[in-house]
Amino acid sequence: MAKQYDYLIVGAGLFGAVFAHEATKAGRTCLVIDKRDHIAGNIYTEKVEGINVHKYGAHIFHTNNKQVWDYVNQFAVFNRYTNSPVANYKGELYNMPFNMNTFNKMWGVVTPAEAAAKIAEQRAAHFTAEPKNLEEQAINLVGIDIYEKLIKGYTEKQWGRPCDQLPAFIIKRLPVRFIFDNNYFNALYQGIPNGGYTAMVEKMLHGIEVRLGVNYLKDKAELDALAGRVIYTGPIDAYFDYALGTLQYRSVRFETEVLNCPNYQGNAVINYTDAETPYTRIIEHKHFEFGSTEPGTKTVISREYSAEWKPGDEPYYPVNDEQNNALYARYKAMADAEPHVVFGGRLGEYRYYDMDKVIESALDCVHVQLDKINQYDK
Repeated sequence: MAKQYDYLIVGAGLFGAVFAHEATKAGRTCLVIDKRDHIAGNIYTEKVEGINVHKYGAHIFHTNNKQVWDYVNQFAVFNRYTNSPVANYKGELYNMPFNMNTFNKMWGVVTPAEAAAKIAEQRAAHFTAEPKNLEEQAINLVGIDIYEKLIKGYTEKQWGRPCDQLPAFIIKRLPVRFIFDNNYFNALYQGIPNGGYTAMVEKMLHGIEVRLGVNYLKDKAELDALAGRVIYTGPIDAYFDYALGTLQYRSVRFETEVLNCPNYQGNAVINYTDAETPYTRIIEHKHFEFGSTEPGTKTVISREYSAEWKPGDEPYYPVNDEQNNALYARYKAMADAEPHVVFGGRLGEYRYYDMDKVIESALDCVHVQLDKINQYDK
C-alpha cells in the first residue's frame, strides 16, 4: 500500500529542517512533526519587546566550512556578531578565551613572553604526570590561578560535580592565546541571522507540511503508517522506551526577565565563574544583534542554571563519559536494526553538535537516503 509521504521527520529543529528542505527540493514528500508548539528546536528565537530572545540559550553560528556557511546564507542574512564573552569572578572581569587581556588583568604582565613564563611557572609548581581528573588536567594546562578563578567554579556548576570527580578528558585542551584577541571561536565565518533563527528555519520549511504539538512516541504506530521512512531526531533511549536504561544529560533552566533599562551588562554573554553565584551566565539578548541602547528602551536578560536532567526536563548536553557511551553503543545497535528509521541529530546520536556540524550531518544523511530511494526507483 502506497504511503502518503516519503519521509516522516520527527523534530522541526535544525537537523529536521535541513533534511526536509533537501528532500523536498529533490521531489520527495515530507511531513515534519514536533511535540513543541513551535519550529526551530533549541535554536528557537521569539520576539520580546522587539528583541530576538534565544529561548533555549545562546546560539552563535560559527564554522570553518564554506559549504555550510553558503548553505545557511540561502535562508538568512547574517550579521557580524563575534562571540567575545566576559568572565565575572567575584566582581573581577576577565576576557575570554584566555588571552593577553586576561593575563594582564590576572598578573599585570604586558608581553607574551611574560605571560608564557607565568603560566609555565604555575604549571610546573602543580604539575601531575598522569592527570586522573579534570582538576589535575586543567592545572597542567593553564596553572593554578586561571583554574581557580575562571575554570573551577563554572565547571562544577555546569556539571554538578567537583572537578576532582570529573574525568580528565572533558578538558583535553584549553585555548591559550598570547595575543590581544577576544574572539572566542577560531572560525572563518561567524554571526547571528538577522531576524532570528526562527525566521531562518521558517524559510527552510517553506512549502513543507508541518504539524506542531504532535507527540510521536505517543502515537507512533499511527504516524509511522503515514510514511515510507522515519527520520527521528528525538532521544534514542526514549524511542526504545528506555529498555536498556536512561542516558544521562545535563539540562539548563532559564530565568528570563525584561528590564526597564537600555543596557544591563554591556555584553551578550557574561560567565559567572565563582562557585557562590548560582547561575553559570547571564545572556543579554539585544547585544547579539546590536540592539538599541538609547535611553528609555528596555532589555531582556536570561540567567542560566545548570541542572541534572530528569524525565520531563529538556536534555541539552550528553554526558559522554565511558558508562554513557557504552550504553549508547547498545542503543545504537538496536537503532541499526530498525529498517525504516534513521536516527539523527544531537539527541538521536547522543552527541553534542555545534550548529554547523548538525547541518553537515543532515546534508550527509539526506544524500545517503536520496541515493537509496533513487536505487529503489530504478
